[in-house]
Amino acid sequence: MSEPMARPFPTLDTLRAALRDLPAPQAQAIAAAQARNGQLTKPPGALGRLEDLAIWMAGWQGTDRPHVARPQVIIFAGNHGITARGVSAFPSAVTEQMVLNFQAGGAAINQLARTFGARMDVHALRLDQPTADFTAQAAMTEDELLEAMTTGWNAVDPDADLLVTGEMGIGNTTSAAALAHALCGGAPADWVGRGTGVDDAGLALKAQVVAEGLALHPAARTDGITALRCLGGRELAAMAGAILRARHLRIPVLLDGFICTAAAACLEAAQKGALDHCLAAHVSAETGHAPLLAHLGKAPLLSLNLRLGEGSGAALAIGILQGAVACHSGMATFAEAGVTGG
Repeated sequence: MSEPMARPFPTLDTLRAALRDLPAPQAQAIAAAQARNGQLTKPPGALGRLEDLAIWMAGWQGTDRPHVARPQVIIFAGNHGITARGVSAFPSAVTEQMVLNFQAGGAAINQLARTFGARMDVHALRLDQPTADFTAQAAMTEDELLEAMTTGWNAVDPDADLLVTGEMGIGNTTSAAALAHALCGGAPADWVGRGTGVDDAGLALKAQVVAEGLALHPAARTDGITALRCLGGRELAAMAGAILRARHLRIPVLLDGFICTAAAACLEAAQKGALDHCLAAHVSAETGHAPLLAHLGKAPLLSLNLRLGEGSGAALAIGILQGAVACHSGMATFAEAGVTGG
């Protein structure tokens, strides 16, 4: 029999305490990285945003020579009761089928993780027990929420130096849209997108379902953790748990698409600054992603019209950070190179 998972937050109160107790980047490392950047063999600012990214990484890693040698990609999978309303073009059985594809190495995310040297882990969360239909009751009980977040928390490798969280869950774009609507306002239609490829009637149905969910759970508008419990899914809660654990370990995070960003936004809504260790890897083609990133004040690194999920856009952006830190940490200074003008 396997050992039970450690419960870092056995109650919602302890979860909220974990959200309040967040480490900050190291100012001394940032200052040292800035000084090093000013001495490298290039014109000032010539590497543009790559310079800012390297210095940002330095602050979280506590060194003037940051690195991305041990990135981790974690995929979480969950099923949603809301699919009974017909919000997806695919049945829930596809979730488990795709998990098997991840485990066999056949998905897009497997190829991207391998390309950038990332460890990849897959966690399926009670696929035989979908969350509740959030238009009828809360998607999860408090214990179910905490269990899913614990799975995410425990999935993070403490030795990783960069984290990507991805997801698989038929119906989860509707859940993400409901979360974005709860946390950011606007109209339901502002947040729903095609997801797996629904037609116009399906799009209208998704907006109606989101409206019904918010009408039933008005408290979701005022508290990110309540929103995640009432409108989210197990895989979204697990991503939030992993992102929170990464903050406690001072591991920088690349946020993937709309669903991942919606899960992360629940942490930010619960505790301002909770996502300071996170970068937006890309802006996806899903309708609500760009406005949600704007709400969070996150400028994406890439814009490639992706909408696959799985952590694919964030995995691709691992290469951007690897390039940024390679230049910063590996380049010679003017003095080291014997170049005049430094």
